[in-house]
Amino acid sequence: MRWREWRAEVEQQDKTKPAVNVQDSFYYAMRREGKPVHVYLLTGKRLTGVLRRFDRYALVVDSHGLEHLIYKHAIATVCLARGDGDHLASPGAD
Repeated sequence: MRWREWRAEVEQQDKTKPAVNVQDSFYYAMRREGKPVHVYLLTGKRLTGVLRRFDRYALVVDSHGLEHLIYKHAIATVCLARGDGDHLASPGAD
């Protein structure tokens, strides 16, 4: 009986709190900084470029002057590129 009471309380709390979207805040920060990012795909390949746009399903990464549309279901990891790849973004492209 205690477990059911606890579960009902947790479900009620979940309904009152707004959902926090970790992805959106992470991607907004990366886009705002305009620094190169590494996108590791599930296939093991890595794409390095600047995050230009994103939505619920995909990212657009500018790499060597080309825009790549990457579906989120194909992504394993995204992280900031450290000190390399600064030449990847074409200047003034926004």
